[in-house]
Amino acid sequence: MKVKYVLVGFGGIAENRVAKEGFACDTARFRALKYAQLVGATDLNPARQSAAEALGLKWYQGLADVLADKSVDGVYVATNNASHAPIAIQALKAGKHVIVEKPIATSIADAKAMNRIAKAKKLSLTVDHMMVNNPWNIAGKAAMAAGKLGKVNDSCFHMEFAYGYDPAEAATWRCSKVEEMGGPIGDVASHCFYVAEFMFGKKISKVAAVYYPKVMKIKAEDGAYIKFFFTDGTQGSVNAAFSELRGGLAGTLTNLGYEIYGDKAALRGYGTMFQLSGHPGEPVAQRLEIDDGHRLVAVRPARIQNIYQTLIEGHAKSVLAGEPLTADDAIHNLALCAASHASAKKGGRIVSVKD
Repeated sequence: MKVKYVLVGFGGIAENRVAKEGFACDTARFRALKYAQLVGATDLNPARQSAAEALGLKWYQGLADVLADKSVDGVYVATNNASHAPIAIQALKAGKHVIVEKPIATSIADAKAMNRIAKAKKLSLTVDHMMVNNPWNIAGKAAMAAGKLGKVNDSCFHMEFAYGYDPAEAATWRCSKVEEMGGPIGDVASHCFYVAEFMFGKKISKVAAVYYPKVMKIKAEDGAYIKFFFTDGTQGSVNAAFSELRGGLAGTLTNLGYEIYGDKAALRGYGTMFQLSGHPGEPVAQRLEIDDGHRLVAVRPARIQNIYQTLIEGHAKSVLAGEPLTADDAIHNLALCAASHASAKKGGRIVSVKD
C-alpha cells in the first residue's frame, strides 16, 4: 500500500526537486518509492499542466478538486510562502495529511494553528527540513558521536552567496518580503539552525545577532552573523548572507557547509548545506573532512540517499503506521528566525527563543 499525494504548486523547484527527485517521477534516474506515490498536481498557472502531465500526473483544476478527491491521502504544499498556512489548513480540515515546503508558515501563530488542527485530527504534518537527510551530514553526526573530534566547543554553519544584485532578483520575495520569511535569516539561516540542532542532538535556546553592513539595494537584510546557544550553554554561530560573491558556481556551492571544532580535530563540510544528495551528475561533489592539524581524513557516507525521497518516505510511513508527525520542530525554527531579527534590531542583545 502506498500513500497517494498531490503536489499543490508546480513551479520549477516543485517539478525538478519534489516531483522528479522526491517522488521519483524521473524514472530514468530513480526507482519508484516504496511507501509514497505522487498521483497529481495543480497550480494557479494553467501553463504548468503540460509539464505535470508529461510526468504522468493527473492535473487538477484547483485545490478544491484535490481536496474533494477521496482517493488522495495527502498533499505536498509547494506554493509561495504566504499561502502555505491557508492551503495546509484547508487540506488538514479536509482530512488530508500534509507536507509543506520550508517555511511551514510565515508566522508562529499560523504554524501553531496548523499543528493544533493536525494533532486534533490525528493527521501527519511535517515541513521540508530536508538537509537532515543529507548522507554527509548523517556521517558527520556519527563521527562527532564517536568522539572523532574530541570535546567539541564551537561550530560555524554558513550559507553565504550572491543573490539580489540583479534587479529581477531584488524584486523577488527572497529579497523584498521579510514578512514572508524573505531575507537571509528566514531563507537560509533557518536551514543552518535545524542542521546544527540535528548534528548536535540538542535545541538552540538563545541567539544574539547583528546584520551585515548594508551594501545591497534590497529591502531585506543583506546578511547576518548569529551566535546561538544550546540549552546546555554550549555555543556556535551562523553566517547567512545574500551579499557574498564567492567566485563562481564551485566556490558558491562548496562554501555552503560548516566547521565543527573539537579539541582533537575539526570537521569541515563542503556543499553539505544545499539541495544535493550525492547522485552522479550533480553540479559539485560534496566533501566532509576531519582535520587534526597534520592530515585530512575524508568522511564518507555509508550509503547515498536522496534527501527529498527520505523526507517523503518518512512522512508516508508515519501515515501508514498511524504515528503522525507534528510541526513542533518547524514552529521552533520560525521562533529562531524571529528571535534573530529581534536581537539584530536590539544591537545584538541575547534573546531567548520562545516557541
